Amino acid sequence: MTTIFVWLIAYFLGSIPFGVVLAKLNKIDIRQQGSGNIGATNVNRVLGKKAGVLTLMGDCAKGALAVFIASLAFEDTVKIAIAGFFAFCGHLFSVFLKFQGGKGVATGLGVFLYLMPWATLSSMGVFAVSVKTSKYVSLGSILAAATLPLFGLLYKMPLPFVVASALVAILTVVKHHENIQRLLAGTENKLGKK
Repeated sequence: MTTIFVWLIAYFLGSIPFGVVLAKLNKIDIRQQGSGNIGATNVNRVLGKKAGVLTLMGDCAKGALAVFIASLAFEDTVKIAIAGFFAFCGHLFSVFLKFQGGKGVATGLGVFLYLMPWATLSSMGVFAVSVKTSKYVSLGSILAAATLPLFGLLYKMPLPFVVASALVAILTVVKHHENIQRLLAGTENKLGKK
C-alpha cells in the first residue's frame, strides 16, 4: 500500500499544471494561446519571461519533489524510478486537465536532476548547444531527452533510472511529433519569436 500511495503522490504532483495556473492568474487560458502548450516555452511567449521562468521552476520542482519523496520511502531503485516516471506522466496526462497536459520536458528535468545529476547536466549541455546554434527549443528538448539515457549509461547510473529515462525520451519525442513536422517543413517557431 505504501508503494502505491507514493506512486500516486508522484502522479498527482506531476499533474499540477503550473503554466495553466499562472496563466489563469492573468485571466488567460494558456491552452488557447500561442502553441497551446502548457509548458514554460509557450508561457514565456504569451506572458513573458518571468512567467516562463516560474513555470519552468514549478514544473521542474514537482518532478524533483516526487522522486525525493520516493527516495525517502524506498531504497529500491526500481520503485524510485517508477515514481519518477509517474510524475512525468502526470504532466503529460494531468488529472486536473482531463488527462491532457504538456510535453513533460521540465518535469523530466526535475526528476533526473535528482536521480542522475551528472547525466542530466550533460544532457542540458546538449540542449544549450542545440538551442544556441539552431534557435529551436523543441529540437534542443528532443536531443536532450534522446541523449539522456546514453549519458546515464556512460556515467554508470542504476539501470532502472536509465530505463526510466529511455521511456521518458520516447514519450518526449512522441509528444513533439507536431514540432518535428514543423522542423522538417521549416515552419517551427525560433527562440524569441512570437
